[in-house]
Amino acid sequence: MAGKQSQSVRSKSPILVFTLTLTLVALSLVFFLLFSSRNPDQLAEPTPLINPNPNPTYKPQTSFVASLDHFLHNHQHPPPVRDDTFRAVTGGGGGGDADKEQELDDLMSRTRNWRLYGDPYYPVSFPIRVYVYEMPKKFTYDLLWLFTNTYRDTSNLTSNGSPVHRLIEQHSIDYWLWADLIAPQSERLLRSVVRVDRQEEADLFYIPFFTTISFFLMEKQQCKALYREVLKWVTDQPAWKRSEGRDHILPVHHPWSFKSVRRFVKNAIWLLPDMDSTGNWYKPGQVYLEKDLILPYVPNVELCDTKCIADSELKRTTLLFFRGRLKRNAGGKIRAKLVAELSGAEGVVMEEGSAGEGGKLAAQNGMRKSIFCLSPAGDTPSSARLFDAIVSGCIPVIVSDELELPFEGILDYRKIAVFVSSSEAVQPGWLLNFLRSISRARISEMRQNLSKCSRHFVYSSPAQPLGPEDLVWRMMAGKLVNIKLHTRRSQRLVKESRSICTCDCRRANLTSSSPLL
Repeated sequence: MAGKQSQSVRSKSPILVFTLTLTLVALSLVFFLLFSSRNPDQLAEPTPLINPNPNPTYKPQTSFVASLDHFLHNHQHPPPVRDDTFRAVTGGGGGGDADKEQELDDLMSRTRNWRLYGDPYYPVSFPIRVYVYEMPKKFTYDLLWLFTNTYRDTSNLTSNGSPVHRLIEQHSIDYWLWADLIAPQSERLLRSVVRVDRQEEADLFYIPFFTTISFFLMEKQQCKALYREVLKWVTDQPAWKRSEGRDHILPVHHPWSFKSVRRFVKNAIWLLPDMDSTGNWYKPGQVYLEKDLILPYVPNVELCDTKCIADSELKRTTLLFFRGRLKRNAGGKIRAKLVAELSGAEGVVMEEGSAGEGGKLAAQNGMRKSIFCLSPAGDTPSSARLFDAIVSGCIPVIVSDELELPFEGILDYRKIAVFVSSSEAVQPGWLLNFLRSISRARISEMRQNLSKCSRHFVYSSPAQPLGPEDLVWRMMAGKLVNIKLHTRRSQRLVKESRSICTCDCRRANLTSSSPLL
């Protein structure tokens, strides 16, 4: 009996070995077919995402200068910049630009199909996957060092007397976003966005060029030459060519920056201070809400937190405060009319001032002693003063008929600000009577709302959940499906097709004097 069992086992052994061998061969063949177009160390499945550190051991830094000093100290010897151009791997690693573009498109399609069938919330799921270009140092670190080495030169002023470096700080959104994206994942707090190392995994591509620093601190022709170099570098990338820039993010937060080459990158997602539908700063069709994103200025004053707001309650004896340039161009001409109407009125402070260090302290003290802070249009519909008021616990009185606001798809500004049309604001006695008619209960409620909302306007390192950096990516999530739609549509249209449609949403943000509810 034992002999028969032994013979049976021996007779089954070759069959078992053959079956296992055949299975391994089949699996190897499947693996080869799926990944034959990839580098050996790459996988088709998207890279697992590492959750950011929920318990940082350091206090967030909100000063641009201090944060930048710390950043550059830790990046004194950044790793050599690799050639960031996507390299096709078929045909022995060669191929022209068209081959690279096609292969990247194939890989991105494969990755997105994987996500489509593996993620029940795709394509609106978090985190957003961002590929950050590793650009030459002259476009990134060298410009940051240029600011650091010159910012103490207070004699460097704009034509209207504003300190250049203070303006750069107000528009430094490009630094805060980049610093967060390239930070080690273990030091990051945001769950809305993650940096990916492979271009085919990216939802969006970030261009880390400092347009404001280069505009203000470089000689004019030198700056224009650098802009042309950046333009060529970016538009040579296969990822740019694949989408014609539609999924690329370009920070152009100062309205003068990158102006000489903007027309070549009009499909990209621009990070802006406002839309300026008057046409003074942006050409028709260059900017619109469907494509671009409004970001708040970096506040010029310190945050007045919940305790500060509570302590300042009895000190707010001024009804309406304004400190800034009293004469501006374009839509900012309303300021001169408001000065004529309001100067000398009881409970009103109207002061001429700049954004220098002394002006910063005077503005901060004045806002913390006031109930309302006037926020009229400047040279553009927006003004940094609005965000100074918000973080000071001073209720903004917005007089800017064409204003578009940051993160308005998420935040309801009616709960923290008063909107007044320009025509009503300049009528004799109208504005002050309107402000005095607002009840104390309503004022208290709005100030409490300000204490809760101020966190949405304070940039920091590390970037904080629900801070402006976080809301950028939450707003971007709402754009992703449309970006993919227009990218795919542009890839399949033939020459005889009708021109690609866009949705120009530059309709003015009409204001009303109706009573607050």
